[in-house]
Amino acid sequence: MVNPIVVRIAAERIINGGLNPKTNTVYVLDDITNEAYRIAVEDYILTSTKGI
Repeated sequence: MVNPIVVRIAAERIINGGLNPKTNTVYVLDDITNEAYRIAVEDYILTSTKGI
């Protein structure tokens, strides 16, 4: 089970070009290694981004 708050934070960092706190580089989807979280973040981005 994924935490929706963590999903929202990660997705918003990816959308806005925020930093990955672990590496201090721009946060990208490939930084998410947990498959369940990756899918949840992808779904969040697709549903919350206009024009996709």
